[in-house]
Amino acid sequence: MTLTKAMIVDAIHEQLGYPKNKSAEMLETLLELVKGNLEKGEDVLISGFGKFCVKAKNQRRGRNPATGADMLLDQRRVVTFRCSHLLRDKINNSY
Repeated sequence: MTLTKAMIVDAIHEQLGYPKNKSAEMLETLLELVKGNLEKGEDVLISGFGKFCVKAKNQRRGRNPATGADMLLDQRRVVTFRCSHLLRDKINNSY
């Protein structure tokens, strides 16, 4: 099952009793904070959940899967996620 923004807003509304528009505003503010820090190249650590990190990828050779032609892929930055040991334990103990 996919967890959507609407589902998170509904959960905030039901569990905390905030109006839906306020719940949506809170979620958007949180996401903007996370995105802003990642844009700056800073890591985002959420205790008990995990850490979002920005990693630099160097320029490299690749292949166009449609044509098989060699090509050069530009350098870029990617976001990685490493879950906390608490989350990892919960996931692995749920079987």
